[in-house]
Amino acid sequence: MDVKYNALPSGGDRIVYVREVWAEDLPEELRPQIGGLKRLYAVHNADGERLALVRERAAAFALARQNEMSPVPVH
Repeated sequence: MDVKYNALPSGGDRIVYVREVWAEDLPEELRPQIGGLKRLYAVHNADGERLALVRERAAAFALARQNEMSPVPVH
């Protein structure tokens, strides 16, 4: 699931949270798009809104940094 995402926030709070997400917990309409992956990583803003889903944890952190955000892991 490598889909370019152009709607990351451009101002305000620059901290985002990266957390592991299981495919079975995703909405039904997203599951066909993940290509059989069982685990993904989500980038969320401070309000908990999911901004992006990526295949790997390192990619989630890279995505945040490329958009001038400060990623923080969530356990």
